[in-house]
Amino acid sequence: MQRQIHFTLNGKSVGLSVDDERMLLWVLRSDLGLTGTKYGCGQSLCGACTVLLDDEAVRACATPMKEIQGKKVTTIEGLARDGRLHPLQEAFVRHNAFQCGYCTPGMILTAYALLLRNSNPSDEDIISHMEDNLCRCGSHQRIIRAIKDAAREMRGGLR
Repeated sequence: MQRQIHFTLNGKSVGLSVDDERMLLWVLRSDLGLTGTKYGCGQSLCGACTVLLDDEAVRACATPMKEIQGKKVTTIEGLARDGRLHPLQEAFVRHNAFQCGYCTPGMILTAYALLLRNSNPSDEDIISHMEDNLCRCGSHQRIIRAIKDAAREMRGGLR
């Protein structure tokens, strides 16, 4: 059913007339041009399409627009502030925590959700939380180091 959906996207109010069964992924990528959110498996299994919905990591490929009404959506494009990358983004670059980079936006947003709840995660916490985000390139060890490094930086009050 076509209806008006209002939500906050990366800090800005958005109102769209959209089929409320349409998946958030396609609205972000096709309607709003935010291509940082990737299409991976399309079945909520790989994590490439991860975004934050009210600061919880969700799969945009399996989230219908009717669930977005009145909520806050954050995509990878929404993490940087004032022209500066978020500490997680900086840490991923510093640690070369990607090769092809296809999974990276989903990895970073899943890690961001973890750090909102746990500012000092152990390796086991990180591994457990990131388990459902797949990286075919095998960058997992560098991803763990990047998340720990970003957590340290964020605890230091830098951001």
